[in-house]
Amino acid sequence: MSLRWSVGSGRRTRRPAVQCTGGILSNPESSARGVDEPDEVRKITIPASVEMVNFLGPADEFLRILERDLDADVFVRGDEITLRGDAAAVGRGAEVVQEILTILRTGQGLTADVVERVCSMVNSASSTSASDVLTQNILSSRGRTIRPKTLNQKRYVDAIDKHTVVFGIGPAGTGKTYLAMAKAVQALQNKTVNRIILTRPAVEAGEHLGFLPGTLNDKIDPYLRPLYDALHDMVDPDSIPRLLTSGTIEVAPLAFMRGRTLNDAFIILDEAQNTSMEQMKMFLTRLGFDSKMVVTGDVTQVDLPTGARSGLRGVQDILEGVDDITFCRLTNFDVVRNKLVGRIVAAYDKFEEGQQGNARGRGRSQR
Repeated sequence: MSLRWSVGSGRRTRRPAVQCTGGILSNPESSARGVDEPDEVRKITIPASVEMVNFLGPADEFLRILERDLDADVFVRGDEITLRGDAAAVGRGAEVVQEILTILRTGQGLTADVVERVCSMVNSASSTSASDVLTQNILSSRGRTIRPKTLNQKRYVDAIDKHTVVFGIGPAGTGKTYLAMAKAVQALQNKTVNRIILTRPAVEAGEHLGFLPGTLNDKIDPYLRPLYDALHDMVDPDSIPRLLTSGTIEVAPLAFMRGRTLNDAFIILDEAQNTSMEQMKMFLTRLGFDSKMVVTGDVTQVDLPTGARSGLRGVQDILEGVDDITFCRLTNFDVVRNKLVGRIVAAYDKFEEGQQGNARGRGRSQR
């Protein structure tokens, strides 16, 4: 098999034949134009332990991603990858190839999403290797392995290991709650804590649920359902009722935390942007011995009454820099739901920045 096309144009385009001169490839087309465009060339042989089809992907899907996301030309012949372009682009391309090979050697299946994330991390010149991020296992359950998928997610997961109180702040779909839940289940399995406590404020997102029939628990359940959903992904569903009955896992509204001291527990406060300043202080002061807290929320989706200050917004001004407390901020680049979610978040951010800019402009004109 001999494939030859350019990479970086976003589509397959056949190149004229290239000639090797003294280790530097020159393009006859550019020479004919009188343009001197020397390129660096690097050849990488795919080891026999890695199937070429696994590297290229089904119907060359992964190769098309490289074509779109890299700035170097890629030539594939047999088991050899040749990269051509300027030195920086070739260097990044070679790093991408090596990172993909490292991931394949671990036995982890390669997907289009993984290849895209490798390219993104390498292009961003991160000091952390993409393979370190994408092969870090947090929890395995029912044939699925939960891993961070972006550099910020890895930093978030590592921060949970290193600090007692961690704030995960970012838009919807960035894995804030899901990864915190995975770390909580991991801690329970490793017996570093005796129980998991999951809580969130019972604040309605633009709807009124008080009319719902049933007991207090029935009325509260809609607020807590996202936590149950994540829990069912990570723990054998048959064992969840037993763990809830015994108190090993507790899911409760934030109001139920008042007056308690939580020892030997992994405590997660979800949707923290909907806490008041007083509720946030109340929750944080529940921390007992040998416990860990993770607070998650999105400061752009506050459902509090107009004029009420979000406890999550306020706590950043109060606790930033306090020892053993850290703030991890995720962005639309860390969205791991449908790709459209990331674009939606980015579009809203851009719109809100424009609105703020217009407001500032009106303020200056009025002065």
